[in-house]
Amino acid sequence: MNLRNAVQLICYPGRIGEGLGDLYTFIERHLPEAIGGVHILPFYPSNADGGFSPLTHTEVDPAFGTWADIERIASKYDICADLTVNHISDESVEFQDFIRHGHASEYAELFVHVEKFGEITPDDLARIHIRKEKEPFRTVNFADGSQGQVWCTFTEQQVDLNYESDKTYELMEHYIRFLTGKGIKLLRLDAFGYTTKRIGTSCFLVEPEVYRLLEWVNEVAHQHGAECLPEVHDHTSYQYAIGRRNMHPYGFALPPLLLYSLLDANSVYLKNWLRMCPRNQVTVLDTHDGICIPDVEGVLPENEIRSLIDNIDARSADPILRRSAANIHSVGSIYQLTCTFYDALMRNDDAYIAARAIQFFTPGIPQVYYVGLLAGCNDHELLEKTGEPRDINRHHYSLAEADEAMAQPVVQRLKLLMEFRSRYPAFDGRFELNYSNDSSVAMAWRHGDCYCHLFVDLKFNTARIRYVDEKSLEEHSFQC
Repeated sequence: MNLRNAVQLICYPGRIGEGLGDLYTFIERHLPEAIGGVHILPFYPSNADGGFSPLTHTEVDPAFGTWADIERIASKYDICADLTVNHISDESVEFQDFIRHGHASEYAELFVHVEKFGEITPDDLARIHIRKEKEPFRTVNFADGSQGQVWCTFTEQQVDLNYESDKTYELMEHYIRFLTGKGIKLLRLDAFGYTTKRIGTSCFLVEPEVYRLLEWVNEVAHQHGAECLPEVHDHTSYQYAIGRRNMHPYGFALPPLLLYSLLDANSVYLKNWLRMCPRNQVTVLDTHDGICIPDVEGVLPENEIRSLIDNIDARSADPILRRSAANIHSVGSIYQLTCTFYDALMRNDDAYIAARAIQFFTPGIPQVYYVGLLAGCNDHELLEKTGEPRDINRHHYSLAEADEAMAQPVVQRLKLLMEFRSRYPAFDGRFELNYSNDSSVAMAWRHGDCYCHLFVDLKFNTARIRYVDEKSLEEHSFQC
């Protein structure tokens, strides 16, 4: 495995400029020393969910470019690409063949046939973890006039795959082999937690089945020279379980934890988490999704989570809620807050840079979302146009607009931090959490003669780095 220990950029294939060619131009112009990798959000042909309803993983949507564009980026940067493990598009070749031929289709067993479960009671439905405002089933009208039902956890266009069938494993192995052949180094396993269907359970992260699937995917990926990044939002203990299985867990507790720490000038819970968080994690402050709340449950006390939600909610679009399949109108607790991270910190440049400095010193590989890179603010116009709450943090930048955003002082400060994190050798060594009072945090990394130390005062939002020059061995420092 040769994944670089450097900052990665998270970006859509068509929201910095018009496609992958413009994305490459932007990266080469502004970030060649600042990043070592790029998580390109789904660039496959798709018919729903912002790219997460792929017709296949073996084609690039012509609107974004070609495989030559992907390979050009891969020649200089580690690419993380999404492998949508849970479902496939209803416009895929496989599902369209199933509609035409019914259960005689060679692909019929790729899909979860609801009728095989027998009676599903209201109590059963109430347990199922769903992602839409109705039961997770869809009626299929076959070409011969008959009907069936398949499982659709997300939209009606995203048809869940059946992991009791060898056909599904064959398809996934084909996708992994193909993507790694194009230079993909890290596979983000999207929505894997929903692959486990057992009536009487939540059908989400059902143990131990979910780990058997993950371990199989990880083994195949390793055989082809790639690593895995399973994506799940739930209690932080699941990230520890993933990290112990030779995969990269997400540090999804960090975004709400850092927001709380900075807004309340309290480092106690942050430091508790830093002592025990997985060292092989991937850290984020923002992504194409919202700021997820379940990940910090058990890390922050409930009353502090409630206060954080109330604080940020005033600057957010409508939150995304957890619902019950038994009652489509029932509302559970908040699942995601929809807001840019810069707006969540009230556009305070110093607080934002302090947050990034802490992220970069936290164990793991840091990723920076493109809107966060550009200190983007909430896009209310896009939100009103689409009605999708998460679009408030998914602005479309022209190349000229992105170039202009890079010139902002706060973005230049962030770029210098990214260059330091990506190039300084101490981050290949050992992490240290140093003593500090309850309104500050001190962190350090040491590798041979190289040493760097970060001190953040949460009351004043100041961040200072001391480091030993790797050649002269002289100590230097700078204000972030």
